[in-house]
Amino acid sequence: MNKKSVLIGASLLSVLAVAAAQERTKPAQYFFHEKLDVKVPDFPAEGLILDIGGGGEGVIGQLKGTQVIAVDLLKRELAEAPAGPLLKIVMDARDLKFLDGAFPTATVFFTFMYIAPADHEKVFREIHRVLRPGGRLLIWDVIFPKKADPQKTGIFYPLHIALPKKEINTGYGVRFGDGEQGLAHFVDLAEKTGFEVVTRSPEKGWFSLELRKR
Repeated sequence: MNKKSVLIGASLLSVLAVAAAQERTKPAQYFFHEKLDVKVPDFPAEGLILDIGGGGEGVIGQLKGTQVIAVDLLKRELAEAPAGPLLKIVMDARDLKFLDGAFPTATVFFTFMYIAPADHEKVFREIHRVLRPGGRLLIWDVIFPKKADPQKTGIFYPLHIALPKKEINTGYGVRFGDGEQGLAHFVDLAEKTGFEVVTRSPEKGWFSLELRKR
């Protein structure tokens, strides 16, 4: 779940150096994706929001403030995240420590890209468990392209994130996964784990998805 977050305004080279150091991948081994332009509107939500992978930039925490309970696997990611959430808790999304039906809304913002695909279903089932009946799950994530060059072991995504009242320029670097990660993968997982698809929005290099717990 670790986001390779960087300070706003940092150079592309320094961003890549951070990502490479954390992934133990040389910068030359990265494939550079074109910049992703991600617009995040202020979505309506009642009650508390569980934000999976809420460290780093803490985008959902910045957007929804004290409605947010941010969890992340790494303490340093939460420590570096801006103020905003009601609580920041070190927690593994594969084993959430909340009671069944505790939240009306859950969010996962560019975090599945850092979770092994073999664990995606487990995370989906945990989120389903802690959501109330009819609760919503909102996902934003990258679409991994096919790996064309075997020498490129990592991929780096520059991002421009537009919130209603501010903009964030950052970048995420991660090891190339096996195969492709795209919208269809998450739609299949949703249907398998008890969610129904409300909306799906494929974009250039990324997607957003709104699900409802059946």
